[in-house]
Amino acid sequence: MADPQTPAWLRPIIITSTVAVVLIGGFSAAKKLAAFADDLAPSDTNVSGVVPGLVVDFVVAPGSVARDIAAQLAAAGVIADADLFEAAVEDVGAASSLKAGAYELVSGMELNEIISVLARGPAAESYRVTIPEGLRLDEILTLLAAETPHTREELEGALTDGLASSLLPEGATTIEAWEGLLFPDTYEFAADGSARAVMLKLAETMELRVESVDWTKLEALGLTRYDAIIIASLIESEAKLDIDRPKIASVIYNRLDIDMRLQIDATVLYAMGKRGIGLLLSDLEIESPYNTYLIDGLPPGPIGAPRLASLQAAADPLASDFLFYVLTNLDGTHSFTASYDEFLVFKNQAKDDGVLP
Repeated sequence: MADPQTPAWLRPIIITSTVAVVLIGGFSAAKKLAAFADDLAPSDTNVSGVVPGLVVDFVVAPGSVARDIAAQLAAAGVIADADLFEAAVEDVGAASSLKAGAYELVSGMELNEIISVLARGPAAESYRVTIPEGLRLDEILTLLAAETPHTREELEGALTDGLASSLLPEGATTIEAWEGLLFPDTYEFAADGSARAVMLKLAETMELRVESVDWTKLEALGLTRYDAIIIASLIESEAKLDIDRPKIASVIYNRLDIDMRLQIDATVLYAMGKRGIGLLLSDLEIESPYNTYLIDGLPPGPIGAPRLASLQAAADPLASDFLFYVLTNLDGTHSFTASYDEFLVFKNQAKDDGVLP
């Protein structure tokens, strides 16, 4: 099939620091803030009419009152109902406690969480970390250990010490179970935040992204959301351009439908723990549940962290009869076909053109 991509993690990693002013009161303010969260029931959620999981940069101007903030939140797509938010603020007596400043909110947040964030005020100091798409769990942990105040052991411990995700396979307790379940994105973390807060942000963002996708077609095939993440990770490993993602998805589903092995090179590289090398014929015989040249169906888990476009392609593959694809252009474009003979023609032409070795 297609040659493995140049590893995404080699791309530059953008780390910046930002400083904002924070005004936090004393002990009584902390008690009051805790009371806000207690007074709001967990059921006071904000989902209707809002696309969940979108990161929104939100600014509260000095002098803004609860009604102004509610209207701005609704206009920004963070909440669905400005009146409901304003009423929730009044109910817990937080109207005078919402602080001006710049915030990073997520659409679909619970109302109590938004109120608590705005009552705490903007973070005193923060830093940004970019997690490139397609990274494996080991690579993400290595990157975070280098670019956050936390050690590798602290980050791993945060994942295995009861951190929850609706996407985890049932009964999963090992660090390996988190493969593919941490969303690749640019994040801003409080400088004094914990390792658990870092890992929770990545895990919750993946949950929100998965929830934002329409999985109707996949569920009709009897596949689970976890299966979808596996498929999305395969698409991520193979596609260089967004236009090819639904096509590669169609190849995967078409092969699964006729019990044809997927034969994806990236799964062999994952089994080998390597990247960016050409495979030998002997490599295709490596005994591993991830070697899709030897196993039937999907590998047992994801092979990297997929972006939203790969999740969307897994949910909505192109309707086609494609069974083969190969990289045929230096710009990253693949050619697709239902014929093995035509696949060989494409492959030989790609070699002649210097696209493939």
